[in-house]
Amino acid sequence: MHDIITRLRNKKDDEGFTLIELLVVVVIIGVLVAIAVPVYLNYRKGAADKSAQSDVRGAVSTIEQYYTDNSNSYPLTNRAEVKASFNVATGSTAAPAAGAAAPAGWITLSDKTTMTYIIGASVGTPATSVSTYKICAKNENGSGKLYVYDSAIGGSVKTLDNGKIADCTA
Repeated sequence: MHDIITRLRNKKDDEGFTLIELLVVVVIIGVLVAIAVPVYLNYRKGAADKSAQSDVRGAVSTIEQYYTDNSNSYPLTNRAEVKASFNVATGSTAAPAAGAAAPAGWITLSDKTTMTYIIGASVGTPATSVSTYKICAKNENGSGKLYVYDSAIGGSVKTLDNGKIADCTA
């Protein structure tokens, strides 16, 4: 038994990795990184797009709540290319005090999202009456998609590939 242990101790001459083995491992890691980085960047663009789409859905809910709370009337002022959370009724971008509830009509925008709110006047009614509106949003970190909700059509938020926020008109 003592002879076997002595032979095993003396046979330790091939320790460590060869240069070729190390190079193969480095190449494999490089290939995995080359695959993973573009996938990660696409996930980030998709997340930015989803945040803009979610902002449009939140704005629709806020505007419809405003409509209900204000004797069935929509906000009367267009808001073009707003880049910060805002109050749809007043246009104010002043954030509520810390811990305070957001005021009625407050639309929250995600980072890097630009939104436009456009009113459409009713036919045959005074200019103080609005029956339709359109909301458009786009995130500058996204893939270039423009998300649009048109109350005249209803339904869900529509997607326009490579749309420009300036193209969002009544």
